[in-house]
Amino acid sequence: MIRESWVDQADEVPIARQCLLAGISRATLYARQKPKEIDGNDLLLCGLIDTEYTKHPFYGSRRMGVVLRKAGHKANRKRIQRLMRMMGLTGMAPGPDTSRPHPEHKVYPYLLRGVAVLRPNQVWSTDITSIRLARGFVYLVAIIDWYSRRVLSWRISNSMEATFCVDCLEEALRTHGKPVIFNSDQGSQFTSDAFTGVLKREGRAISMDGRGRAFDNIFVERLWRNVKYEDVYLQGYGTVVELTAGLTQYFTFYNNERPHQSLGNVTPEVVYRTAIGGGVMIVDKYPRAVDELPVPLRSTGNSSTAEAGSNMVGEEIAGQYYPVVTEEQCAA
Repeated sequence: MIRESWVDQADEVPIARQCLLAGISRATLYARQKPKEIDGNDLLLCGLIDTEYTKHPFYGSRRMGVVLRKAGHKANRKRIQRLMRMMGLTGMAPGPDTSRPHPEHKVYPYLLRGVAVLRPNQVWSTDITSIRLARGFVYLVAIIDWYSRRVLSWRISNSMEATFCVDCLEEALRTHGKPVIFNSDQGSQFTSDAFTGVLKREGRAISMDGRGRAFDNIFVERLWRNVKYEDVYLQGYGTVVELTAGLTQYFTFYNNERPHQSLGNVTPEVVYRTAIGGGVMIVDKYPRAVDELPVPLRSTGNSSTAEAGSNMVGEEIAGQYYPVVTEEQCAA
């Protein structure tokens, strides 16, 4: 701490030279600096980026720069990348490192392609989105039931740590029971031991989107569009307290009053409660060969299949078996 005080950023001597003379690391010096406040112009650009990203989530920094320049705003690509990274936004298109999990976290396979969702609590999924306030951004996580599109739980946080995601998951399990399969993207919050540990504790199957596949978790992505265009952008929340109160009202409206076109204009709450009128299936355009399947998807009753499935925990729904994939099977 004493040596760090020797460094004067206003001095003519470069910071790198001062750190070398003081015998300290530049990384240590920068890490202990107070974060700079976001200026008004950055907030304006963040708002424009957020609005455009909600309309076109496949836009990356290059196309976002074209949109901003057409609107009369000057911002180079590095600045746009910095702002998008700060908001946790990435263009939803195949490319290098479009979804980067924590390098030490385990990534699970996607289990839902070609699987018919036939009842409530068969498949849950989750995701995180950023929401702009008057001065800054916060993050919203929600858990949705695929069959009924009902929002089961949600949380707001001013950081991207995994804690608020785990709290959201615990509330959904405590209030609505347990899903057969739980799906998420490969974000570090959902690949963390704290999050996957809860699902393992409950014996649930863990599924994760493939890299660059924006439609693997399409229902939560559509929810974010509804939340922003039907509530957030109209209300213009200024504080976290206002946002929390507003989203509480909106999700109540979304679940209990808002007609859902894909559900025959019935509300998600009714479909979730009655188990009538919902369902979905992600079409498998690229099916794997039978001998490449990690586990059998249906119990046929013969000895070889029975032996293969004897060590699995799962559930049979409408004649189809949904396994909980073990770590050994995932590694294979």
